Amino acid sequence: MRKTVTIERLGQQGDGVAGDMFVPLALPGEVVSGIPDGDQLTEMRVETPSADRVSAPCPHFRSCGGCQVQHASDTCVAGWKRGIVETALTVQGVTATVRPTLTSPDRSRRRATFAARRTKKGAMAGFHARKSDAIIPVPSCVLVTPTLAKSAPMAEALAVAGASRKGALSVSVTDSVDGLDVLVTGGKPLDGPLRITLAALCEAHGLARLTWEDELIGMRVPPSYAMGAARVVPPPGAFLQATEHGQATLTDLVRDIVGPAKSVLDLFAGCGTFALPLAKTAEVHAVEGDRAMLAALDGGWRQAQGLKRVTTETRDLFRRPLMPDELARFDAAVIDPPRAGAAAQIAELTQAKIETIAYVSCNPQTFVRDAKTLCDAGYSLDWVQPVDQFRWSAHVELVAAFRLAHIRDQRR
Repeated sequence: MRKTVTIERLGQQGDGVAGDMFVPLALPGEVVSGIPDGDQLTEMRVETPSADRVSAPCPHFRSCGGCQVQHASDTCVAGWKRGIVETALTVQGVTATVRPTLTSPDRSRRRATFAARRTKKGAMAGFHARKSDAIIPVPSCVLVTPTLAKSAPMAEALAVAGASRKGALSVSVTDSVDGLDVLVTGGKPLDGPLRITLAALCEAHGLARLTWEDELIGMRVPPSYAMGAARVVPPPGAFLQATEHGQATLTDLVRDIVGPAKSVLDLFAGCGTFALPLAKTAEVHAVEGDRAMLAALDGGWRQAQGLKRVTTETRDLFRRPLMPDELARFDAAVIDPPRAGAAAQIAELTQAKIETIAYVSCNPQTFVRDAKTLCDAGYSLDWVQPVDQFRWSAHVELVAAFRLAHIRDQRR
């Protein structure tokens, strides 16, 4: 029997919420009907649409699971993501100004992971269907860069060459300034004939680099990315900001927070997203647990012109955070931890009393946990800026400005 409900809000994953029921593809204020199935309302029909309901710009939206909220207006999505941050802060009792969301444009995602499977007639590549392992071809995807959108034939060719009959390849493709950087996992074990075939595909499709599991197959040209005045060649599969727009936005915000600091610590530094741009005006010490990413950062710094000194340190900041005596020499710190946050390192930062901290986060929940620790230790949270690099998804990033309270008061 069909049930009619009114949607109260969007949940964390982009589903409409009505009481204790989740309704995919519904928007706040809408009256919808459907068939209850546990805590889901299936076979949903919109009886009274929201003014924020729009026609999805991508023809694959209804079937593809890559995007969750293309049916909502840009204003609605931006407000929802800002609200996620505001709610997380409120739950922890942390007060701050939350700025309007800054959103990357469509067709700007420079990395995507395609699923590619062999078929009886060849192969197919695309994204997984919504809540399914089925693969949906997405030739007209409006999320990724035009170059990535045209890379499905390459992924299919890799599947024909090296996928097993039982499973799909995971083909991670990054659009570098020098061409596509491709990392494949889940394929057949390499042998001589497969290496030769894959090397030929690397040439035929003009790939910058092709890596199969952990082995480099071919590199026609090192795939590089601009980070400030430097060009960096990350190791295969290394973390990068999802869009150039997002990287530039985050970098500008971090620069604004750090200001005139002359000695900056970059924690969870990756390949140098923040360390290298900041080195234009400050000496930077970059700390990261992945040795290969730090080597890429160091290589980019050494080949760049006009940058101040950048030093690197390989260190697991979860197990061995920098201690107060090591932190004391820095004017400002940048911290960009993974989704788990950085509780151990934040605890040491509160003891060191570094004047300024720029916190970059991909998880509002762990961010507010760490923010509360800093605020309880005497820091003020000046502002929080939501950043939406993962357009039409449930993912939210942010940048936050922390200053010791007496420093904030001096600046007023």
